[in-house]
Amino acid sequence: MSIRVRLVLSYIAMLLVPLVLLGIAVMILIVALLGDVRSVYKLNGSHMNPIGAILKQQSAVEAEIQLRSRDNPDSLLDSAVQAGLEESLNAINMELIVRKEDDVLFASPKLAESGLLNRLPAYGEANSPMEKSGRWERKEEGRSGWFIAQQQDTVFSDGSRGSVFMAMDFNVLGRFAHRYFSLFLLSLLAILVLTNGLLTYFVSRSIIRPLRSLKKAADQIKEGHLDFVVKPESKDEIGELAASFEQMRSRLKESVERQLQYEENRKELISNISHDLKTPITAIKGYVEGIIDGVTNTPEKLDKYVRTIHTKSMQLDRLIDELFLFSKLDLNSQPFHFEPVDLIAFLQDCTDELQMDIEKQGVSFRFVTEPGLAEAWTAADRDQLKRVLVNMIENAMKYMDKEHGTIRLRIADAGEHYIVEVEDNGQGIAAESLPHIFDRFYRADRSRNASTGGSGLGLSIAKQIIEGHGGVIGARSEPGKGTVIWFTLDKRKDDRSGGEGHEQPHIDHRG
Repeated sequence: MSIRVRLVLSYIAMLLVPLVLLGIAVMILIVALLGDVRSVYKLNGSHMNPIGAILKQQSAVEAEIQLRSRDNPDSLLDSAVQAGLEESLNAINMELIVRKEDDVLFASPKLAESGLLNRLPAYGEANSPMEKSGRWERKEEGRSGWFIAQQQDTVFSDGSRGSVFMAMDFNVLGRFAHRYFSLFLLSLLAILVLTNGLLTYFVSRSIIRPLRSLKKAADQIKEGHLDFVVKPESKDEIGELAASFEQMRSRLKESVERQLQYEENRKELISNISHDLKTPITAIKGYVEGIIDGVTNTPEKLDKYVRTIHTKSMQLDRLIDELFLFSKLDLNSQPFHFEPVDLIAFLQDCTDELQMDIEKQGVSFRFVTEPGLAEAWTAADRDQLKRVLVNMIENAMKYMDKEHGTIRLRIADAGEHYIVEVEDNGQGIAAESLPHIFDRFYRADRSRNASTGGSGLGLSIAKQIIEGHGGVIGARSEPGKGTVIWFTLDKRKDDRSGGEGHEQPHIDHRG
């Protein structure tokens, strides 16, 4: 769930949850209020609606007073009637007052303490009970807590005027209002604090905890501990950030490891180059000193020394040239001069040029074309492509361990490109070394460095040149039986070729 959705849901919850909890709290308060009303107004548990029961009982008493005032007003002066009306009113926390002219004939002792009897409204002062009660509620609210809820005027049989009052204790209503309004406010405050606190805690926790993990990971990386794995704890934006952070850490670790490997390779290169350069230089120096010291006292010895010096000089020049070329290729500063090349004719020329020198070393060297393939046009840099072939063949020669060695140079049509292969029957390459033979400075057989020579850059240079031609280079090998190193070059239609030639079955070059 995204952080945006989480925040929207938490906002909705902050609105809805307090309302739901407040509704539940109000229901609980109402139930408690009704229980208090039953207790104060002496209602039994059978009344499901105590407020309605109070109003009903009040209306019944009012109706009886009105009826007696109209039909038999003198009955209101009877103590038994007064006691019955008082008992009915006491059940609903009200009191009865009976006045004849200016004399109060009946009243509860509670009212005498309040001072309400001294401020009773005059006969005929109010036109309606509601108007009267509203006026007296405002007038007496702050003085005694009692107010006149009903006034019924009448005329007795002797012609005197009188009034019957129903007084209500306002303190009871005030206590109810104060208690339950306070409980309502406290419930509202508790609900808001609890809801907002919990939602804020959980939402902030879901955001802060993964951020702390990222900070911890950043501190580890800052200290150089790149093995510290960052695990995304959620699928939101922070989880995506953690995943990107982990990718960055992984790539940074790979980059550092690669850089360390490069440093090791460069150290090895310097060591190898120093050794390989020192060997021909030492030989040249020794032969020159021999000439100076007069060791070459015959023309034959002098000729031998001079030829050896020349050979070592050529070897030294080749090492320097190879290192220089590798540096240029590594910096992408080596230009390629592409031109249309017929690979069959080109490979045949290379074979003719190299065959004599190779066979002098007791190794058979042949060029083989696919049946029916007369021309194979591509775009290539002739000089650089020749260097690739020379490096591949020299690599086969270095690790040739058979008495009757053979090297075959082949070309085949593979659909959209041509495949050129150099196959030998030498010692082969171990499976664990095969993926690394095109790495810079790598040698599969380190124990033979001194005897085989070279800087370990030959196949790495070949790979960079082929990739610069848009091709792919690879190898397959079987230890003890030989190795095949291949590369591909895209086809190119040349005006002189008369077309690209017929398509041949695809050759699997993955081994």
